[in-house]
Amino acid sequence: MIHACMLMRGTTTTACRSYRHLSTLPYAFTAAQRSEALTNLPRWKDEKEAGKDAISQVFTFSDFSQAWAFMSRSALIAEKLDHHPEWFNVYNRVEVTLTTHDTGGVSAKDVEMAQAMDEYADAEMPRNM
Repeated sequence: MIHACMLMRGTTTTACRSYRHLSTLPYAFTAAQRSEALTNLPRWKDEKEAGKDAISQVFTFSDFSQAWAFMSRSALIAEKLDHHPEWFNVYNRVEVTLTTHDTGGVSAKDVEMAQAMDEYADAEMPRNM
């Protein structure tokens, strides 16, 4: 574990924070890494052309209950991975956008979350495509 401390501006108080896995902090993918990652995520759309350094997918389920169950399960996965999606839900549709704000772009955390969401949706929830 690595500890980082800094003197708070205008005070004599020191603030410290612990970093458990500093060596494994995410970094934004290069263009080649991003392209390679997206070949393994064929349903995810690269939002780079839209001016957003993110990937997205629209999940469509048979009804609201399935969409909500998917969001609930995804929330548990997000907590476990400490990586939370941007999403929007209307009835049976869940629009998901993934980006790693700490890196300013798409990282391995986004790919891991996207894979987990795809696996859950494919295994547990019949979807309308």
